[in-house]
Amino acid sequence: MFDTLRILSFLQDSLKRGRRACLVTVTDVTGASVRNPGAHMGVSEDGISCGSLSGGCIEKAVVGEALKAIAAGAPHRIAYGAGTPIIDIRLPCGGRVDLLFTPLTEAQIIDALFERLESRQLAVLALPSNAAAPQLRESGETGWEDENFMVRHHPPLRLLVAGHGGTVEALVRQAGALGIACQVVSPDPDIIAALEPTNAQARLLSRLGEPLGIECDAWMAAAFFFHDHDWETDLMAEALASPCFYVGAMGSLATHEKRMELLRTVGVSESAIARIAAPIGLIPSSRDPETLALSALVEVVDSYNAEIGAQFSRQRA
Repeated sequence: MFDTLRILSFLQDSLKRGRRACLVTVTDVTGASVRNPGAHMGVSEDGISCGSLSGGCIEKAVVGEALKAIAAGAPHRIAYGAGTPIIDIRLPCGGRVDLLFTPLTEAQIIDALFERLESRQLAVLALPSNAAAPQLRESGETGWEDENFMVRHHPPLRLLVAGHGGTVEALVRQAGALGIACQVVSPDPDIIAALEPTNAQARLLSRLGEPLGIECDAWMAAAFFFHDHDWETDLMAEALASPCFYVGAMGSLATHEKRMELLRTVGVSESAIARIAAPIGLIPSSRDPETLALSALVEVVDSYNAEIGAQFSRQRA
């Protein structure tokens, strides 16, 4: 999921340089597979690619097939693995993966998809298996719809980090390695200064009661790392009132009991308080900043995947 914008950027660059390209999409999976339906890979007509569809088993063959689609100027489908006639390529997992190759000669559809995701909107890409042009739709679910394979794209995960201490810096650094955009608020000017070389948007909190100043949406997670709950309470109440899919906080179970009492005093409901993941993270008793950051990041990513699945289910209903 974290490679979508990178693949779209690769295709944009190739097409705007006058190089034709191909968007390769997983349409069906039988048995075990590294990637799920809807996963993409981009290939330029010079043979350079971006993204992957397996653990390295089929990528070279995929590039070759993509170049054929580019040359023909028409989409085609192919499958690798169990039950396919391509006997020289077998997936070690014993499964099968079906792919759709969509040649691209202009960047318009990729630009539109990229812009929609960057503006934090859901987008559905309709990829025809015939000569029709790809389309962008506002609704739909991943899977075949008549002659089109639909790919449902969610806005990328963003992370709000509030607090002080080395874990804030570690989490921003680790999230950045995955391409996750971070917005940071902290009363510690040293942390703000330390984050200047990164891509994070960092803002200094100058007084108690100052709002987050960040517009949170349903694809955003909030992680709190305060030792001083005087700073934390109002900020967390604001995050809990937002559509954030995840709100987590550092501290022991005893610390969390005190946190909940403070949140009740500012009018936060029990149902909102129940949303808090505390102690934050999936690794028990994480104490050093790097491990605590990793523990929190894994929980956030896992929660994001679960939320996408939940939103998908609600859409179908």
